[in-house]
Amino acid sequence: MRVVAGEARGRLIEAPEGNRTRPTSDRVRESIFNMLFSLNATGEVKVLDLYAGCGALGIEALSRGAERCTFVEQDRRAVECIRSNLDALGFGDRATVIQADVLPWVEKNSESFDVVLADPPYADDSWTEILDDLDARWLVAEAASSVEQHPRWDVVREKTYGTTVVTVFARQGSAS
Repeated sequence: MRVVAGEARGRLIEAPEGNRTRPTSDRVRESIFNMLFSLNATGEVKVLDLYAGCGALGIEALSRGAERCTFVEQDRRAVECIRSNLDALGFGDRATVIQADVLPWVEKNSESFDVVLADPPYADDSWTEILDDLDARWLVAEAASSVEQHPRWDVVREKTYGTTVVTVFARQGSAS
């Protein structure tokens, strides 16, 4: 898999062996960032990549000019892969990698972000908890089906790519 655009365009991203992670395809990553660009939600932003896997979404954000990215991933092998990818691409100084279970981390975290990229396992149905606790302007949800509307968030874009549904939320009062 390769970085789609930006300063690391065309560079390889490694993924951990096995099927414990499901990296976002190049096509879906490109679409996500096109949607964010159309919403003026790219560039020098502060990004949070939840369920980061190999870090492909957050790395794409860094390549496209994100100021910082925090990666949260529970699997030790995936965390090692994220760190290796960041080092290989020269993004380590703009990244923080946290090995933790996402839900407890989100619940305890008080930091705010411009953009949150969330790609949990498709069997995971913890969207309500994530949307309840996050402090962000934008959230991109990658799931097997549409993510339900939430009282704090407005759905501003939604597209389906095969078995993947990408929903872009704006925190109420922040999309203008």
